[in-house]
Amino acid sequence: MYDFDKITDRKNTNSWKYDFYDEYGKTPDTLSMWIADMDFPTVPEVLKKLEDVAKFGIFGYSRPREGYFEAVKNWFEKRFGAHIENEWIVFTPGVVFALNMAVKTFTEEGDGVLVMRPVYYPFLNAINNNGRKLVNCPLVYSDGKYSIDFENLEKTIAENNVKLMLFCNPHNPVGRVWTRAELEETAGIARRHGVFVCADEIHCDFTYNNNVHTSFLNVDRENAMVCTAPSKTFNLAGLQTSNIIIADEEKRGKFRAAVNSTGYEYPNIFGITACETAYRCGEKWLDELLSYVYGNYEYMVDFCRKNMPEARISDLQGTYLPWFDMNAYGLSHEELMKRVENDARIWLDEGTLFGPEGRGFIRFNIACPRSVVEEAMDRLKAAMEK
Repeated sequence: MYDFDKITDRKNTNSWKYDFYDEYGKTPDTLSMWIADMDFPTVPEVLKKLEDVAKFGIFGYSRPREGYFEAVKNWFEKRFGAHIENEWIVFTPGVVFALNMAVKTFTEEGDGVLVMRPVYYPFLNAINNNGRKLVNCPLVYSDGKYSIDFENLEKTIAENNVKLMLFCNPHNPVGRVWTRAELEETAGIARRHGVFVCADEIHCDFTYNNNVHTSFLNVDRENAMVCTAPSKTFNLAGLQTSNIIIADEEKRGKFRAAVNSTGYEYPNIFGITACETAYRCGEKWLDELLSYVYGNYEYMVDFCRKNMPEARISDLQGTYLPWFDMNAYGLSHEELMKRVENDARIWLDEGTLFGPEGRGFIRFNIACPRSVVEEAMDRLKAAMEK
C-alpha cells in the first residue's frame, strides 16, 4: 500500500543529511546514509493533520490534552505491555536532551556514569560535556555477536562510584535487542549498587523476526527512566517531541525541575499533533515499513555473502542501522574510511564515533529506498576491491 521505493529529493529543505555536503567536504554524488532519520515521508494521516494545523494559521502556546496521553499510553500498552500513567510523562525536545538532563539531575561532577561501548555517541558527550566521569563496561564481541559481561559490569560499577547508567535498547549501533533475562540481570546489578538507569528506548518499535522489545518499565520501573519518542518510528525528529517516562515520583520531580530550569515545558503544536496522530493511525504504516527495511538488510547480507565475504554484518535484531565489521580487510581505520568516503562516495558514521571499540567498523542507515542500498553496496564492493 505504501511506496517506500519512491526517491524523495530532500535537498534545499534545511536537511542536515542532505544540505551540508560542502561543509562536510562531500561531493554532490555522495550517498548520504549516516544520520539516523529516514528518507520516507511519514504516515499520510499525520501529514493531513499537520496540513490542517498549518491552514488554521494560529500557532499560539500549546500543551497536550487527554487525547495525547491516551494515544501514547495505548501504543505502549498494546505493543509492549507497558503500563504508563499520565503523570509519569515528562516532555523534552529530544532524547539526547533528556540524556543530558538525566546526567545533570542524578549525578554530581566527578560521579561515575556508566555506558557499554560501542554506543550511541551522544551518551559519551552527555557525560563528558557535563564534567562527569565516563565509566565504560565494553560489550563483549565474539563471533560477530555482542553480549554483556555481567561479572565485569558489577565489578566496574563497584570500583568507579557509578551513580547512573545510560542504557541503550535496542542497542545503537550494534543492533542487539536485549532479552528479558539480560535486562533483569542488568536491573538487579544496578539496584544492588544504587545505580539509577536511564534507558534509551527510542528504537523500540524497530525489532525483527522473533526479537521482542522488553521495556525497562516491565523490569524495574521504580529504578529507571525510559526515554521514548515518535521521532525514529515515524520520521518526526525535526518536530522535537519526546516522552520521558519516570514512574518514581521523587525522581520524576527532580528531573522535571531540571527540565523546567531550561525554560522548556511543553512540545510545540506540530509535535503534539504529529505524535498523537502517529500513535493513533500509524500502526499499519509501521508494519509495512519494518518489512521493507528488513528487506534492505537481507539484501545487504546476501550481497556480502556473494561479493564481499570479508565484510561481517552484526545480526540486525533492532534499529535500522546495520553495523559492519570491516576488520578482515586488514586496513587501518583511516584507510577504510578513505575508501568508503572518497572512493565509494558513501557518507556513513565511522565506528570510532561510538568509542575505540568501533575501530574498523562502519554504520549504515538503511531507512531508504532499496535502489539506494543497491547502489551503496555496488560502490562499496568496487572501493574495497581497489
